[in-house]
Amino acid sequence: MGKRRRILVVDDEPTIRESCQRIFSERGFDVETAATGKEGLDRAERGYFDCALVDLKMPDLDGMDLVRTARKHRSNMAVLIITGYGSVDTAAEATRLGVADYLSKPFKPEDVVDAVERALRRAPNASVAETVDRIVEEIKESAPKPDHYEPRSPQALAQMVTKGVGVKKATMSLLNVLILGALAGVYIGFGAQMATLVGHDAAKTVGLGISQLLCGAVFSVGLMLVVIAGAELFTGNNLMIASVLSKEYGVGRLMSRWALVYVANFIGSLLLVYIMFESGLWKMASNAVGAKALAIANAKVSLPFGEAFFRGIGCNWLVCLAVWMALSAKDTAGRILAIFFPIMAFVALGYEHCVANMYFIPMGLLLKGTAAAATFPAAALDGLTWGRFLTANLVPVTLGNIVGGGLFVGSVYWLVYMRRQGKKA
Repeated sequence: MGKRRRILVVDDEPTIRESCQRIFSERGFDVETAATGKEGLDRAERGYFDCALVDLKMPDLDGMDLVRTARKHRSNMAVLIITGYGSVDTAAEATRLGVADYLSKPFKPEDVVDAVERALRRAPNASVAETVDRIVEEIKESAPKPDHYEPRSPQALAQMVTKGVGVKKATMSLLNVLILGALAGVYIGFGAQMATLVGHDAAKTVGLGISQLLCGAVFSVGLMLVVIAGAELFTGNNLMIASVLSKEYGVGRLMSRWALVYVANFIGSLLLVYIMFESGLWKMASNAVGAKALAIANAKVSLPFGEAFFRGIGCNWLVCLAVWMALSAKDTAGRILAIFFPIMAFVALGYEHCVANMYFIPMGLLLKGTAAAATFPAAALDGLTWGRFLTANLVPVTLGNIVGGGLFVGSVYWLVYMRRQGKKA
């Protein structure tokens, strides 16, 4: 199979960068983007690219200055200028420097693809130095790695989350987001079902601490399904804030994706609640499993706002660390181990997860009028209502989850590893 073409997109507009990332990735290109002229110049000088799309006007560096400098090091690289202006005063120099074409903003996907393909066909053959660059890159990619090789350092993970995973999630089609978001709600619900079953009588046998540990162990299957099978989970997507901090896209895109995934998670959770209720499996052990589900739901809506908020912080701090560490694994077994311990810890410690509660509390609400509620005193479940579910639990827990995952994981690691990336020589 031939070497994948590599393309560099240099533009200070996030929408242009993410559009080109999506358009060319779907067509088999390896795509890198740069948000500033200096960053684009640095990448063009240090790496091999078959083609570069360069914005003509950027705050820190004029596009033509970038082309002039890059031409000294990459004379055979096809170059196209992106411009929002009707005329280009530098057309003569651009022609002399070998600029293949101009693309006017906004452009259609087929227009930019056609322009790049034409430029690549007309591009001169690579120089000896650039051929060596490409051969070295192929050798590095294909060379066998030693057993102790660690492919994901903390710095590499930060780069992956910020420039890769976060951008991919932000540019995914809306239909895929809805489907994968609903699946995540179902998968987390499976974990919640397991925790309810195991927890209904474990404390009587092994004590509270071991019971919590066991509940956490079985609940971890939910995030394993999300990460390994593939799904979009709101709490894990709180890591997307790292991409916003690196200006890969704006806050508006982040909030719209969070909202869409959140609603889809809710839909999937309610679907599983309905399936579980109609299955009658809550009647196991003479309705003791259903009674446990009611007790869990009632306890969650009875939490003070502040306690629910801070439990949400602790929860998603651990959940996002589980997702973060899973990205470092080389195989499925490694991802399972990376997920298991943080998730087991958050459940055992009693923290609160908004998507899990989208299963736990509605399940309790459906069971209020069943035989499972017979063991509760008459007024004990009066506070278990849809209103309190939303205001006393879902709102504070969701806010806490955002702080725990978005601030203490995504933002902190961006601050440590990505903040000064654009300033490196």
